[in-house]
Amino acid sequence: MRSDGGRAAVFAPLESGRRADAVVRRLADGIALGLLVPDEQLPSETELADTFGVSPVTVREALTALREQGLVATRRGRGGGSFVRDARAGASALHERLRAVSPSELRDLADHYVAVTGTAALLAADRAGAQDVALLTAGVGELERATDAGGRRRAESRFHVELAAAAQSPRLTRAEIALQTEVGPLLWLPTATPAAQAEQVRQHAAIVEAVAAGDGQRARAHAVAHVYAALARASVLQLGLLGQLDPDED
Repeated sequence: MRSDGGRAAVFAPLESGRRADAVVRRLADGIALGLLVPDEQLPSETELADTFGVSPVTVREALTALREQGLVATRRGRGGGSFVRDARAGASALHERLRAVSPSELRDLADHYVAVTGTAALLAADRAGAQDVALLTAGVGELERATDAGGRRRAESRFHVELAAAAQSPRLTRAEIALQTEVGPLLWLPTATPAAQAEQVRQHAAIVEAVAAGDGQRARAHAVAHVYAALARASVLQLGLLGQLDPDED
């Protein structure tokens, strides 16, 4: 099992006093972001217990909850175990989530997102190693190769998680993962034209270039501009869904 980049945050030890719901949240977030991919076999219950610093009973309870949510399937016999199911939210479900959020709440979520992502970019420029930069560069390529809206959303989310991981701060990475599952899919929901996708790729590349150059202020500025540009697109989509956008407006 790989333990580099954002995946490391998924399997990081839990804080003391946390119980099965914390294990559920950690694994569910990893699945939602594509850090744990469909049909991937999870570590054994014993390995997960050791990794998270909880009892096997707690892990068993968490896996039961994940099965009930349709996120994990258990297979018996040789080669059996717990496997990730493909349970990613589609555009229609995300549209409903966007309708349910008020414009002011969406802006507030984006402001929180900017605070975390901007700080991650700033610290990554000072702390990232060669492997971190390589993961970020691979993330740029993943977004460039994305051929559908779901693939683009997952590439966006994973890039930002890897950016936080490059800051070498487990708490910051966990905060980024939580934000990606809460607001990330909404910000990356609007359909991208080829030109828009190319611009998003350019923005990612600019962040990586600044991180690789060790220029924290430039990396932060690019990350902040990238998120607020996404907010502007999501706000237009939201107003359209709420019937508050003049259909003759661009």
